[in-house]
Amino acid sequence: MRKTTTLTLLLLFLFVPAYAQKQRTSSAKATAPRASEIGKTAVVVDERLSVLRITPSLFAEPVHRMQRGRTVRIQDVKQSDGVTFYKVIAPPSNYGWVQADAVFGSFHKDDETRLAKLVAASSGFEKIEIARQFLALYPKSGLRPGILLLYGDIIEEAALKLTKDANSRLKRDEMAASGAPLHSYFLNFNMLDRYRKEGIIFLFDAKARAYHYDGSAWMEIVQSFPRSAEAAEAKVRLDRLTEKMGTASSD
Repeated sequence: MRKTTTLTLLLLFLFVPAYAQKQRTSSAKATAPRASEIGKTAVVVDERLSVLRITPSLFAEPVHRMQRGRTVRIQDVKQSDGVTFYKVIAPPSNYGWVQADAVFGSFHKDDETRLAKLVAASSGFEKIEIARQFLALYPKSGLRPGILLLYGDIIEEAALKLTKDANSRLKRDEMAASGAPLHSYFLNFNMLDRYRKEGIIFLFDAKARAYHYDGSAWMEIVQSFPRSAEAAEAKVRLDRLTEKMGTASSD
């Protein structure tokens, strides 16, 4: 009887601690915090990093490169090759792993500032696209007035280039020969197409044969952020636009 008791105690001494440790490990796994990004929706912005891959690695086989503006849903998060990867579903039928730095969302407080910096650092038409993504993602951002002012300014700069391109490509004799109104040629100019896809509207001064941004971003600043530092600047730009288009219509 004593031997049995001794053997029982020995078995308990050997196996109970191991069992308890296993139970603690299982419990820890069960209660491990779920990544806050899982289930959230994000938008692809940085196309330089937007390669969708089969596995979470910079060396993994690519599925394809996702375009700016693509909406994805995050399913998992992993660290690999010194970066964070999101497992995403990209409707209608694609899924895979993408570097987290390529996408932005409202679930990360740092993304707002990060995207604003990307807007400032970008150039050309890409700057317009990225600024528009910021405005769509962060409608209540404290940085919105500054981004709106910048957005309007870069579109007006684009209007100057469009004016130059249109006047060099649209030949007066050819336009006159068709009998169609001159302004209709300018407002159908093919280089306007990609701006229209972004919801951007240009006005046309027929006398100067020049385009001007319609000023929607500046109007939003004046109406929605009247006490902001940018409001005074926006008002100056709208007054100039009114003067230019007023002179054009009176002539």
